[in-house]
Amino acid sequence: MAADLGDGLFELLARYGHEQISFAYDPECGYRGIIAIHDTTLGPALGGTRYWTYRGDREALVDVLKLSRAMTYKAAVAQVRVGGGKSVIMKTEEPVDREAIFRAHGRHVESLGGRYITAEDVGTSPADMEFVRRETRHVLGLMEGFGDPSPVTAFGVYRGMKACVKHRSGSDSLAGKTVAVQGVGHVGLHLCRYLREEGARLIVTDVDSDKVKRAVAELGATAVAPEEIYEVEADIFAPCALGGVLNDKTIPKLRVEIVAGGANNQLAEERHGDLLESRGITYAPDYVINGGGLINVVAELEGWSREQAHAKAAEIYDTVLHVLTIAKEEGIASYRAADRLAERRLAEAARRKKEGKQESR
Repeated sequence: MAADLGDGLFELLARYGHEQISFAYDPECGYRGIIAIHDTTLGPALGGTRYWTYRGDREALVDVLKLSRAMTYKAAVAQVRVGGGKSVIMKTEEPVDREAIFRAHGRHVESLGGRYITAEDVGTSPADMEFVRRETRHVLGLMEGFGDPSPVTAFGVYRGMKACVKHRSGSDSLAGKTVAVQGVGHVGLHLCRYLREEGARLIVTDVDSDKVKRAVAELGATAVAPEEIYEVEADIFAPCALGGVLNDKTIPKLRVEIVAGGANNQLAEERHGDLLESRGITYAPDYVINGGGLINVVAELEGWSREQAHAKAAEIYDTVLHVLTIAKEEGIASYRAADRLAERRLAEAARRKKEGKQESR
């Protein structure tokens, strides 16, 4: 991220290839929001709203650019009819009127005329989306809808993890495997439940000690300090907290065969995917394996049942296997293989869209 922060604004936009960036400020409530629309080839840009404390405007911008681009690729590999977008609201230490903040965000979303659809993300909830809905209809993840996407996200990660094991050993059983889970919040805890049910041994950590205590008490997990999770001996490392955890300092410490988790933007830089490959570690690209959250929101948009949403999330197993097969056949790192798959599908969709316009003339 440090290199990104040194770039100029338009250099950043050119690097990530966005269609539109929108900034909004409401001095009355202190709202400062950025909405990034990366690509609408497949449909309206869909992506959650992140409410987070940033060190400055530029850091917030880089975050929303990376997250929205990942949403485009996530939608493409999941084969759902939406494009990629994301929004961030800059959180401050001062007390705020949460309703006012999210209603201001709703007006920001509404100003884009349906090109962007939002939902919950880190730091937000279905209750916040209800405030957004008072100003726009372009919002999902509502209280009467599917709500918290974490269970579906965790199920998709679980299925993708099994695919990684299948790729390496020929069997997708997780029984007897040791999984080191970083972050046992909503997604991480649900993932741990799936793993425990199949007979995996759990090693967990979190900056919130209460969450760790819950995982230990409920699932018999072994707890370690946050800085120790990278060095534990395990079969699988599952990053389920924030991004950038796979970097020059942490990758050399890993004593695992597989990295497969629910966090976004796990690689601090793309080259860290190559570093994992050079160490013989199978990496499930984050936006491929954690696509269950997107699927959950699309299910609400399309009117699917919960059963249909889970069935679609189960397909992540086949998608991860497909990506790992491309990587092996083409001799490239798995994150590059995922990008190639997404870009091929986007190019095909763009071609069909262009042909359709020409036929309608």
